[in-house]
Amino acid sequence: MTDIEHSLPLGRRRHVVRLALFAAGLAVMFYLVAVARVIDVEGVRGVVAATGPAAPFAYVVASAVLGAVFVPGPLLAAGSGLLFGPLVGTFVTLGSAVGTAIITSFLGRRAGRESARGLLGPERAERIDAQIERRGLWAVVAQRFVPGISDALASYVFGAFGVPLWQMAVGALIGSAPRAFVYTALGASIGDLSAPLAYTAIAVWCATAIIGAFAAHRGYRRWRAPGTPPEPEAGDGRQPEVGK
Repeated sequence: MTDIEHSLPLGRRRHVVRLALFAAGLAVMFYLVAVARVIDVEGVRGVVAATGPAAPFAYVVASAVLGAVFVPGPLLAAGSGLLFGPLVGTFVTLGSAVGTAIITSFLGRRAGRESARGLLGPERAERIDAQIERRGLWAVVAQRFVPGISDALASYVFGAFGVPLWQMAVGALIGSAPRAFVYTALGASIGDLSAPLAYTAIAVWCATAIIGAFAAHRGYRRWRAPGTPPEPEAGDGRQPEVGK
């Protein structure tokens, strides 16, 4: 056994192993789907298109599941725009984003919630629960505005930390709306990227990225802000009382 295994109590070791296995499973799934591309997204799109009038609903379900296994969201949103156009496609993309958030946060909560709380300890876990109760919804919204972060991976982490499903659903609905329009509109404009719709989508993406960076910075500062002033320490300049 390693020194780390000797130094950890049995209960904490079990939590570490459980979280490590969960993270390893997500890493393998991410590699197979996002890197190796073992899922034929175009084939799925063809199957959905063949369902006729039910295609938008079928695509919401299929995209929600595919997003949960790390198929890139922009690729799914572009396919929605290609199939249904910018208007209907945006609502389809938004529905699938909410579905992915619910699936991933539920799985993250089931797989990692107990172990995350066990490693944090009761005091820290209660402190994080209080932060989630006050700011969990807006943390989800802010994450969706920040470019370059996998929504599925972030939702797994949110679930492991105990963010409620309703906050995930509402936060994904609000936070995913701008990018849902952007990527869906670009997919609908794939044949003519010089169209006004494509330029509008790019402008919205730039504005969203700027707002997201600002919100993430401000949210991090508020999260780190102490709730109570620190206790005075010895040698802080206060004179001891005499005669008591």
